[in-house]
Amino acid sequence: MTARTDPTRVMVAMSGGVDSSVAAALLLEAGYEVVGVTLRLWGGESDSGCCAVSDVDDARRVADALGIDHHVFNLGDHFESMVVGPYVADHAAGRTPNPCIECNRHVKFGRLMDRAGALGFGLLATGHHARVVERPEGTRRIARAADSAKDQSYVLNMLDQDQLAGLLLPIGDLTKEEVRRRAADLGLRTADKPDSQDVCFITRQHGRGDFLGRRLTFTPGRVVDGSGAEVGSVSAVELVTIGQRRGMALAGGAAPRFAVDVDVAGATVTVGPVGDLMVDATPVEAFSWADGPVGGTLLVQTSAHGSSDPAVLDGDVVRWSEPHMRVAPGQSVVFYDGDEVLGGSIARRD
Repeated sequence: MTARTDPTRVMVAMSGGVDSSVAAALLLEAGYEVVGVTLRLWGGESDSGCCAVSDVDDARRVADALGIDHHVFNLGDHFESMVVGPYVADHAAGRTPNPCIECNRHVKFGRLMDRAGALGFGLLATGHHARVVERPEGTRRIARAADSAKDQSYVLNMLDQDQLAGLLLPIGDLTKEEVRRRAADLGLRTADKPDSQDVCFITRQHGRGDFLGRRLTFTPGRVVDGSGAEVGSVSAVELVTIGQRRGMALAGGAAPRFAVDVDVAGATVTVGPVGDLMVDATPVEAFSWADGPVGGTLLVQTSAHGSSDPAVLDGDVVRWSEPHMRVAPGQSVVFYDGDEVLGGSIARRD
């Protein structure tokens, strides 16, 4: 955020869901001057996520009900260049990206936060289930939400001190049930709206393969076991991810076999038993920190709703205290101190 001229003025990113609706309402109750903004990011098909035309309409109607101004910002070009394009490129290189995290990094807490500051808003607020906590020495961190089942601290791992100083997360201390109850009490149309679950530019009807197939030339590949013997085939190496079991036309063998390595350049997928998915270390890159680099023993989480497990961060390698499931290259590896996020990184190939 480039300027903070008025700490009482808050821009609320309203996705059209119940969480951001209640976030705006709580800030109004707290006495802030609130303006709602909805991002128009994806112009193609969307039947999920937070980019459908109906979501913009829901956000506008909630803003009307709350008596606040509402604007729509078209950041589609930025979304294409920083989220969709890299998503496609990652698959072409054999990585498994997390586009929602990259949207947070580049769009919501990048371009939108900068625009909020330039327009004179002192703060940006979202409906994420997480908390901003201030530590005794004055630094801030993202911390887990009150509702552990809905916690979104993992996807906010990239936020630094400047961003955290300009951020409000009003529903982080509420459970989802409490959020819906607040919305119902206020008569908001989003009170019973289902949560967004999927990548906004991938439709449930057509799926990831169809989307990527219109932007990539798929590479048919062979499937081999740990000894190098060919045991199956895939029509698109780019669509295989670490841990995958189905869709590889494997020949024979009673024991389940899983993808343990994906080599797009070599058009080869290596499979093995579940034990082959367990590793002692995970190499990482592209670090981001809340307040400077941290090493040594910490807790590490490798999926949005997975467990946080003890490990040692040794340079650019996470060394697990106990064997850990292999992490697909491209996935976020997030570091915690208890409930507080220290920072994050991206898993890379061995």
